[in-house]
Amino acid sequence: MPMLLTDAHVAYQDHLLKASKAEATITAYTKDVEQLVEFVGKQGKTQVDEVSTDDISEFKEILKKRRYTGKSISRKINSIKSFFRFLQAEGRVDSNPATNVQHPKYEITPPRALSKIEYRALRDACRGDGRMYAIVEILLQTGMRISELAYLKLEDVDLERNIFDIQAQKSRSARKLPLNTAAKEALLNYLEIRPRAREKTVFLTKTCRPFLVRNIRTAIDRYFRLAGIRNAKVNDLRHTFIVEQLKAGTPLVYVSQLVGHKRITTTEKYLQLIDDAEVNPNIKIEEL
Repeated sequence: MPMLLTDAHVAYQDHLLKASKAEATITAYTKDVEQLVEFVGKQGKTQVDEVSTDDISEFKEILKKRRYTGKSISRKINSIKSFFRFLQAEGRVDSNPATNVQHPKYEITPPRALSKIEYRALRDACRGDGRMYAIVEILLQTGMRISELAYLKLEDVDLERNIFDIQAQKSRSARKLPLNTAAKEALLNYLEIRPRAREKTVFLTKTCRPFLVRNIRTAIDRYFRLAGIRNAKVNDLRHTFIVEQLKAGTPLVYVSQLVGHKRITTTEKYLQLIDDAEVNPNIKIEEL
């Protein structure tokens, strides 16, 4: 029986939720599919079986003209392929029209790590803000994801054993992270000024609400600008932790476990950022 594209879009989102995909993945994939639905809708196509390979190829060309990067277009093609695989499995379409649509070629840039001058400048820029200083220090010293930091609760911090208990998030497993001296000191200083509230999330806004991921990103981006650091993103703090750990001679497998990579090959890509001459087994995390 024919199915409206709008209904299929909703069903696909529900499918991703039931599959416990990461929130960012669900948002990105459903938004990508929504763009395609809007594009073919302007051509009068509203049913899932009306979308052709030519439609998707034309959509790809439109994205190029709109100056989307090759990486962004490739992700959108992946989303569309996944969408139609789902519909095919559900018996809503006989074949996947996106199968033969080629991904654009693009150069994969290596992850960016902050230099010592940069992360010291970032520290200096936010030193007068106890909350942001603690956030930056924890991200630098643990390599935890920004979403993990945003969801961190007081009960997840073991100050006696110096451990962060990172709770499982959908497709991500729970793990424990060491709380070193630098991160602990910054955290304790923040907890002294943290608003008194029933809310158990560690980092709060001035109105005692959880400090959300998007707000944390905005705040750190502001301090990047104040520190004069260009072309940096919040995830670069995590990249910096990984690179500094590898420089210190920390085993690759252990670093991969610390940062919660599912595949060690994901961690291996950071080796290209390390010059053999820079590897120093005497470096400590606290010296970041």
